[in-house]
Amino acid sequence: MPHHVTLMPPAPTTRKRRFRAKPLAAVGLSALLLTGCASPGGPAAPAASSSEKSGPKEAGAPTPRLVYTHDAGISVLDATTLKAVGSAELSGFNRLNPAGDGRHVLVSTGDAFRVFDTGAWTEPHGDHSHHYADDPKLTELAFEANKAGHVVRHADKTVLFSDGSGKVETFESSALGDAAVRGKLPATDVYTTAEAHHGVAVELEDGKLLVTLGNDEGRTGIAVLETGKGQERKEIARNEDCPGVHGEAVAAEEAVVVGCENGMLIYKDGAITKVASPDAYGRMGNQAGSEKSPVILGDYKVDKAAELERPTRISLVNTETATLQLVDIGTSYSFRSLGRGPSGEALVLGTDGGLRVIDPLSGAVTSAIPVVAAWEESETWQDPRPTLFVQGSTAFVTEPATQTIHAVDLKTGKVKKSVQLEHVPNELTGVEG
Repeated sequence: MPHHVTLMPPAPTTRKRRFRAKPLAAVGLSALLLTGCASPGGPAAPAASSSEKSGPKEAGAPTPRLVYTHDAGISVLDATTLKAVGSAELSGFNRLNPAGDGRHVLVSTGDAFRVFDTGAWTEPHGDHSHHYADDPKLTELAFEANKAGHVVRHADKTVLFSDGSGKVETFESSALGDAAVRGKLPATDVYTTAEAHHGVAVELEDGKLLVTLGNDEGRTGIAVLETGKGQERKEIARNEDCPGVHGEAVAAEEAVVVGCENGMLIYKDGAITKVASPDAYGRMGNQAGSEKSPVILGDYKVDKAAELERPTRISLVNTETATLQLVDIGTSYSFRSLGRGPSGEALVLGTDGGLRVIDPLSGAVTSAIPVVAAWEESETWQDPRPTLFVQGSTAFVTEPATQTIHAVDLKTGKVKKSVQLEHVPNELTGVEG
């Protein structure tokens, strides 16, 4: 399944930078949520200077790392200690996508997907593996793109989508590491959609390719292409009952979904099924899936005219029964608030500061973990906001207002560590090392 879902609303024409925290008295969650937030620790240790670099060192276990963007570039943390281990300067608004090899991150910079080396990796060696750690760095390697967009990792393949050209570029996820060490990019397969649009593509276990349909005037649905290479692929299924198609996720049993402005499309077992919204406009444009669950977690918006809607309902689409359940969680959230836990549980970070854990089958909110202070989403989607990223049994949550990152133990339901960062965090992702 894809381990990362790229959530990209249309960019506005103007850019503002702001983050506003609500007074705590305005929060709707319990008093426990207001007072139970972990106090941030001291500032993260500074990254090693160039004079301290000594090359890769072998480690006794994998070294998972976190990567976040900020106004000055990209910074890397040790995911266990939350200490800073390195950084790179990179101007502009940059988006982060794990490359799928456990080591690299692809940085969407507009005209390219640049390869960022987190400096942590594992090399198989017969019946065991060796683990290494080094200084992170922004490499010179880049996949050329015209408006670099979504990156999807699934079935050991990484798929890049260029919004400005419709180019779909696919490579073996594991091949990037070896190629990058040699200063090269891995071999890729390229398919180009009939018309350019803000889209996404997923390669399935059997080699079929799912691509979105659309052009610069609108997006309408999906097509599924047979196994093959490049433009030789033939279309075998299509559904255009999906206005504003956006995002993707994969559930258990190879069920792939995309969101629509009036529901969701499910591709499973060779057929495309539409799950309709109960409202004429009921957008589910951002989704999070899990191989442990047949249910897809999505957002749910009903005001097409809103500059920024602040929904309090989330959608749960069961890909086995093709049914939809809407759940009001009592707080609004943002497109960076959705995640899945290690057992498939649905996770939603609310603007009241609580991380809700939801049973995806019943829709019951089983717990609300106090993590950050109450916050309000900016109308400018590129602005920093509390962001959720899940790695293993730990949910990492950034808090731009206090320049802090929190590590939440999903097994105990408690914040186990909080560290103040050197920069105001924006996007957040990670690698297993």
